Amino acid sequence: MLNYYLYRFGQFIAVSFPLKLVYGFAVFLADFYYFFAFRDRRFVKANLKVIFPDKTNRQLRKISHKVFQNFAKYLVDFFRFEKLNSEYINKKIKLENIHYFNDALAAGKGVVVLTAHLGNWELGGVVIAQLGYPFWAVALPHKNKKVNNFFDNQRNRKGVKVIAMGKAVRSCISEIKKNHMVALVGDRDFTEKGIVLDFFGMPTHFPEGPAALSLLTGASIVPGFMLRNPDDSFTLRIEKPIVFSPSQDKAKNLTDLIMIYKNIIEDYIRKYPEQWYVFRKFWVK
Repeated sequence: MLNYYLYRFGQFIAVSFPLKLVYGFAVFLADFYYFFAFRDRRFVKANLKVIFPDKTNRQLRKISHKVFQNFAKYLVDFFRFEKLNSEYINKKIKLENIHYFNDALAAGKGVVVLTAHLGNWELGGVVIAQLGYPFWAVALPHKNKKVNNFFDNQRNRKGVKVIAMGKAVRSCISEIKKNHMVALVGDRDFTEKGIVLDFFGMPTHFPEGPAALSLLTGASIVPGFMLRNPDDSFTLRIEKPIVFSPSQDKAKNLTDLIMIYKNIIEDYIRKYPEQWYVFRKFWVK
């Protein structure tokens, strides 16, 4: 219950003061938390060490610190969804290759939007919905009902329809059949039951959802990432739809398709490690 009131207080601060001031306050709190969050700090640094084995401890600490600061800004952006409008999108967000969505939808088989816990995936979904696309997102429900309702309301108020993880398969298929877009994060498996694949050279559980949904429905997988720029503007970058020709071997199809977009996610994390938000042990050892 405490988290709910903290989120509501954070929302009040975020919408009541200028964005630059709120960002500054969020970074201050992130710096304070970083100093005392020994466990989270250790996990972030250990994860980064797998990605960048040649970097020094000092370099890894610098990136780790930036991860905490950027995540604080991510929360500010989430809390301020009610202020997001077309003026903000035109001024603060650069759209790259949005036509790939149109191309995929033109096929009439729906779209699986693939993203990662990178940059600001929540803001990316809201912007896509505000641009008029029929957009649904699969989200992990929070244990506390009030917290979960708060997060879902933030999304719903800006046109993102939420599909709760755990009840997702039937709803996802239904929306795909309507030629809608369904977004899933493809870099982290919360159930630890996903397929085990090498990620940056080490094994981890990888979510099967995006690949399985695409293979089941025939929908294209279109990767997209909302990336924070140094001036706190954003770039919404859409990649080409993944072209995949399945064979008769269903298990191999699943693995091969995941491998294709796993490589895309790895490339983005290497380029923007300070924007990858994973605060727990990630790899299977």
